[in-house]
Amino acid sequence: MEVIQSFTIDHTHLKPGIYVSREDKGFTTFDLRITEPNQEPAVAPSSMHSLEHLMATWFRNSEAKEDVVYVGPMGCLTGMYIIMTGNYTVEDMRRLTIDCLKWILTQEEVPATRPEACGNYLLHDLPMCKWESSRYLDRLQNDFHSEYTKLQITLEDGRVFADA
Repeated sequence: MEVIQSFTIDHTHLKPGIYVSREDKGFTTFDLRITEPNQEPAVAPSSMHSLEHLMATWFRNSEAKEDVVYVGPMGCLTGMYIIMTGNYTVEDMRRLTIDCLKWILTQEEVPATRPEACGNYLLHDLPMCKWESSRYLDRLQNDFHSEYTKLQITLEDGRVFADA
């Protein structure tokens, strides 16, 4: 089997920031890395769920709304993926994400937290979501990272999969 591209990232050197995870078929997947994997605690599920609702709401109402395909959390709970069409750069996504995080910090409730609108409507934590948003905002503004460090992996058949 082929190695999944995101599994070739050296997570021991991955800092919070915004990265291009992949580009294919007219789509760009952005890795919005909120915490430092394996060094800091992951975002709590309830906070991440609130962040997902808020970020999805903001991005789908932003100037980029026509190009937003998907906004959702990573399974490891260290960040979010945003899939976009169009020609967005990391700097474009940085600007949009900073605006989004500033908006989140002004919110008094999480959208769509009713049983008919959400499959786990009780799993939300707005205060902790705001704390994570504030910390991530500071990092995007003052300690920005956008270049992955890749692992070199030798596949079972002897082929080497590494950053080209």
